[in-house]
Amino acid sequence: MTALPNFWLIIPAAGVGSRMGASLPKQYLTVARQTILEHTADCFLTLPNLLGAVIATSAEDSYWPTLALAQHPKVINCLGGKERADTVLLALKTLQSHGALADDWVLVHDAARPNLAQNDLFKLLHEVAQAEAAGGILAYRAKDTLKRQQPNSQAPASIEQTIDRSVIWHALTPQMFRLGTLLNALERALQQDLNITDESSAIEAAGLSVRLIEGRSDNYKITYPEDLAIFQQQFKTKV
Repeated sequence: MTALPNFWLIIPAAGVGSRMGASLPKQYLTVARQTILEHTADCFLTLPNLLGAVIATSAEDSYWPTLALAQHPKVINCLGGKERADTVLLALKTLQSHGALADDWVLVHDAARPNLAQNDLFKLLHEVAQAEAAGGILAYRAKDTLKRQQPNSQAPASIEQTIDRSVIWHALTPQMFRLGTLLNALERALQQDLNITDESSAIEAAGLSVRLIEGRSDNYKITYPEDLAIFQQQFKTKV
């Protein structure tokens, strides 16, 4: 394998995670004496080819300054925006102000996705850097039968059709693109008021190709209490 490329990291952490139903944002919930956000950052911070990491938080965030992570020499803090796309765009501009160049690789990773396997990260870095595409994302193939709901149907929902799962992938993070490419795509998407739920959707809207890099399905995002319980159980198993 050729040497892995240098890269910058963005972790959008300005959300409140309302679906968790917790008393504080889910990225600050503690598992094994560390917050979810710290577990997530640990997936990257020991890598020598990490140039720096922007962690974007909200203006009302009183938890971030209390973390040792906030003092890490490779970590830069910036304020997030109204939506994820706004936050990532602000983080990209923060990277530029710290010397990042348009051709530099940037990885964007969810704050509450702490179970990233290092082999998957290395695979993404290697394959996307070699690909003839604008970038790439970790993803895994759909395993279950998928149903499309009838449009505008009231509860209880009813099925309109079964979707061919052979062409369906679940998008994960990290997602990896050149800084300039992602910045331009996000600016254009926001100007057009497009629904951007991840970075790849902005790149796709710009008409550019994105590689699917197959990763592990246990690279889950902690969204609901049952997700948190699974992550907690992993540490209990290790004891």
